[in-house]
Amino acid sequence: MRQILTGGRVFYNGVLLQGNLVIENGRVAGIGAGDADGGSPAVCAGKVPGQGGSLSGDLIDCRNLSILPGFVDVHVHLREPGFSFKETIASGTAAAAAGGMTTVCSMPNLDPAPDSLPHLEAQLEAIQRDARVRVVPFGCITQGQKGTGTLADLESMAPYVAGFSDDGRGVQEDALMEQAMRLAKRLCRPIVAHCEDNRLLRPGGCIHDGRYAAAHGLVGISSESEWRQVERDLKLAAKTGCRYHVCHVSTKESVALIRQAKRAGVAVSCETAPHYLLLCEDDLQDEGRFKMNPPLRTAADRDALLEGLCDGTIDVIATDHAPHTWEEKSRGLAGSLMGVVGLETAFPVLYTGLVRGGVLSLPELVEKMSLAPRRLFGLPGGLEEGQEADLAVFDLDAEYTVDPEGFCSMGRATPFAGRRVRGESRMTMVKGRVVWQRNTQGK
Repeated sequence: MRQILTGGRVFYNGVLLQGNLVIENGRVAGIGAGDADGGSPAVCAGKVPGQGGSLSGDLIDCRNLSILPGFVDVHVHLREPGFSFKETIASGTAAAAAGGMTTVCSMPNLDPAPDSLPHLEAQLEAIQRDARVRVVPFGCITQGQKGTGTLADLESMAPYVAGFSDDGRGVQEDALMEQAMRLAKRLCRPIVAHCEDNRLLRPGGCIHDGRYAAAHGLVGISSESEWRQVERDLKLAAKTGCRYHVCHVSTKESVALIRQAKRAGVAVSCETAPHYLLLCEDDLQDEGRFKMNPPLRTAADRDALLEGLCDGTIDVIATDHAPHTWEEKSRGLAGSLMGVVGLETAFPVLYTGLVRGGVLSLPELVEKMSLAPRRLFGLPGGLEEGQEADLAVFDLDAEYTVDPEGFCSMGRATPFAGRRVRGESRMTMVKGRVVWQRNTQGK
């Protein structure tokens, strides 16, 4: 099967190149300039097949659109099995496809928690049956994803997972984390850590322990509860040689510690999320859509994250997409559950705020959302010649208002509701197959 995406701007070697993208049997065959009606293309990558160099096959009109390598989100909560009233594999991956995500890594706060191969199989079966995009799960670090006690059966899960995480809980015991790191290194899988020291938390903590909490009489969550465990884990990663990835970094201290560890040669990478880069405690409203863990912190923390993003300390932007029901998110900051959705808003809010805002270039944003996560976690797909064609087509000039009621996700809680953005998703392909298209979705 041969497809040609014609007339668009194709992301190639860090630039948008005007031309045609040729896909043969689900793989990228070539990127070249030329007319769809049979001109002789000047090939820029590989060879454009066809007699006499003409463009023949299924033509997909991409005029005035940009063709980007599909985004990879290494931090997504799909909620199935166990919590399908919040999200399912089907709805979550539909949301991913609508947002230009072609691969997502699913977190293990499920029932059963994937702490052994038999417990992981329920999720693998649902992925095989219902996933619209690639889904690679994480296995638990500890049994029951408790963050304490006994290690999960890492060895049996290793061939099927992107790494090991207890996301939602920090591993509380130093010796247990060291044991996990040593085993993960032997299995050639990363430890992917939610960093939170429970000893530094107060009951009822709901937002950052800062000005807003003090002014509104709310219990705060300290920055130290995050960065103290980052500090501990970096020492253990240096000691064990384990590949170590820090989830949803939110504090300036964490950024400084990771920067220092990278300079010292520690095998560490990290991510942050769009809401930490674009918002801070000054943007809080007493609504559940502003409540997540870690919380929105100070403007100084946000600025440190932006600096870390620009200087390479922060490798990846991931959404921490965490859907809940309307009722669970309708109780204000104090009473709502932690978590917001982000798969369908990540690129437009970041493109608008960071690229059009002059913080990053488009190639730099693509690096953080697509190339770096794919490289760090050894994931397939992209726009390189010979790769399975995972791509996202966007109208970078289209402007619209974020409306959660139009989401494919079952979750609706986003701090970006009502925001004007540019960069509208038009089509997503996985392995050369169209998995989402705006004009067929009733949107």
